[in-house]
Amino acid sequence: MNNPVANNAGAAVLKVANLEAWYGESHILHGMNFEVRPGEVVTLLGRNGAGKTSTLKSIMGVIGKRTGSVQFEGRELIRLSSDRIARLGVAFCPEERGIFSTLDVKENLMLPPVIRSGGMTLDHIFELFPNLKERLGSQGTKLSGGEQQMLAIARILRTGARFLMLDEPTEGLAPVIIQQIGKMIARLKQEGFTILLVEQNFRFASTVADRFYIVEHGKIIDAFANSELQANMEKLHTYLGV
Repeated sequence: MNNPVANNAGAAVLKVANLEAWYGESHILHGMNFEVRPGEVVTLLGRNGAGKTSTLKSIMGVIGKRTGSVQFEGRELIRLSSDRIARLGVAFCPEERGIFSTLDVKENLMLPPVIRSGGMTLDHIFELFPNLKERLGSQGTKLSGGEQQMLAIARILRTGARFLMLDEPTEGLAPVIIQQIGKMIARLKQEGFTILLVEQNFRFASTVADRFYIVEHGKIIDAFANSELQANMEKLHTYLGV
């Protein structure tokens, strides 16, 4: 397996080693091993059911049973509850977005607690997501899919978390909105955020990610840097069925 990690300077902000996880009796992760370094955008690629989302949920502590090691900024997370993990500065934006339909945009934005200093101000958030400023008094259910996705991401930026896990942020969105999400991720990277991305849209992922890990049957089977994409396209087609 290629290992682009070895060429990167600096200590990993997230290090996952021999991570196994279960939903009830179902063994879903079979020894995940990867790391993410400060300021990177790293993407987990793989077919549906490969274990990508389960990996994010395992890191966040919202999955039943897990073993192995998940270290964030040198601290072991494997036995911590999800709320304690969040307070360390890890934020998870799920595919279903979790927008509260009875609350308006501002109420949704203000809902998560600030867990660290340095969270984005509302003015900064509206600079990133001007659509949200225009829809501030609208109920969550009145937003388009793209606006709901922007709100879900904006909500975690207020908390002060600097490590973001985004699960399928472009799922079901129009091309023009996907382009906006890409610009937003590039901007967050410029501002020093570290992002772990799960994405089915390989073409989108190739425009934002520094490195890729291929997930199959609950484990990493390959890895390469963005600069190595062209050389690995044939393998990617085989892995992803695209």
